[in-house]
Amino acid sequence: MFRLQGSKVLAVDMTGDAVKAKNGSMVAYDGQMAFKKLSGGGEGIRGMVTRRITGEQMTLMEVRGQGTCWFADRASEINLVDLRGDKLFVESSNLLATDAGLRTGTSFTGLRGASQGNGLFTTTVEGHGQAAIMSDGPAVALRVGTQYPLTVDPGAYIAHQGDLRQSFQSGVTFRTYLGEGGGEAFQIRFEGDGVVYVQPSERNSIAGDV
Repeated sequence: MFRLQGSKVLAVDMTGDAVKAKNGSMVAYDGQMAFKKLSGGGEGIRGMVTRRITGEQMTLMEVRGQGTCWFADRASEINLVDLRGDKLFVESSNLLATDAGLRTGTSFTGLRGASQGNGLFTTTVEGHGQAAIMSDGPAVALRVGTQYPLTVDPGAYIAHQGDLRQSFQSGVTFRTYLGEGGGEAFQIRFEGDGVVYVQPSERNSIAGDV
């Protein structure tokens, strides 16, 4: 169903089925399409309450019909991820679209720091199908092996999947080493077996001045 036209436009061919996509990301369609805004990231009232409590924001719409629908968002690069019963952890702002059959949710990923104890949450996508994630510049998929842990700047992190353990190193960012850091900040460390997606650009994040 999902295919890329160039690197910044997602085309989805539908034959009566549906997809979930970021609200407002439709740029064109042919055939007959119906659009419906979904509450709570497509998880209904329970999802709405959960996301409000956790502060994880995501507004999706359901698109159903016959024909082709094209999606894009702020000229971001688009990357396709195949899920085969596993779970994808992705920043909600980086999720563009998923197969309608994939389940979305919210997952607790750790604490910002022992001194503050603030919880960090991320969006999950689970099941069998495809997801389209966005990045500021071409994303890189970095493999994590049992002997090769990976440390990532949170401003460059997009998503991860596989059997990975995630931990946070508080008080340090890459810019700290250059004397440019300020305030409490952290790096994200991944161990295990899986893939981490990063972008070649650093966004502002709750990690602080990263």
